[in-house]
Amino acid sequence: MIELNKIYNEDCLEGMRRIPDKTVDLTVTSPPYDNLRNYNGFSWDFEGVANELYRVTKDGGIVVWVVGDGTINGSESGTSFKQALYFKEIGFNLHDTMIWSKGSLAFPDKTRYYQVFEYMFIFSKGKIKTFNPINDRKNKWFGTKVHGTLRQTNGSLVKPSGLKTNREIKEFGTRFNLWEQSPEKNNKTGHPAVFPIKLIHDHIVSWSNEGDVVLDPFMGSGTTSIACINTNRNFIGFEIDETYHTLANERIAKHLLERGD
Repeated sequence: MIELNKIYNEDCLEGMRRIPDKTVDLTVTSPPYDNLRNYNGFSWDFEGVANELYRVTKDGGIVVWVVGDGTINGSESGTSFKQALYFKEIGFNLHDTMIWSKGSLAFPDKTRYYQVFEYMFIFSKGKIKTFNPINDRKNKWFGTKVHGTLRQTNGSLVKPSGLKTNREIKEFGTRFNLWEQSPEKNNKTGHPAVFPIKLIHDHIVSWSNEGDVVLDPFMGSGTTSIACINTNRNFIGFEIDETYHTLANERIAKHLLERGD
């Protein structure tokens, strides 16, 4: 059996096979893709991982899959789209295609516009059971009355049903699905691609509730586990590389010490 709040030093596919069906509320992860980073030579089975994610995810649960594409022989690989379509084939809904805008670039290319984003695919197992929207988008129409129309298939414009035109627009609205977040700066962990903790935090609070179980099959330096600790979620993690596994546990121990836990 799998224990909660523990990172296992093993292949995630082998580890997930010990997780009972419909155990996980949310998965947040960024798997290695297109050899854009050197992860000490380890490989992984995408289809096997995707199938196990479907099995262990609760009905209504979410998988947040953060990926990008490498450029091979002058063409983007399309790996991200292929993976998204496979998730749909095995039963997941593609609930949302979100964008992580990094605001900076790592590999300039003079033959195309600079690449500064990754996809954040939101897959749901059936109808989602949890959505806690983050309302931090400044409304430019703050203080005015609600207004707006929708264009119909025949070209006409109508007011949305239930629109209360006398309601004043709030100062902040639900954020859009393009999230601007700089990559982790001054990375001293030794891991080649550390997740920004705020990015993970915001997905965790959006798609789960306190006490829920969050999985990261590619735990890396342990950022997902720290975000779970900060938000009162339980976590399960796998990391095949012993060096990164040790690093993740050291980061967790240091974080708990700093919190006084």
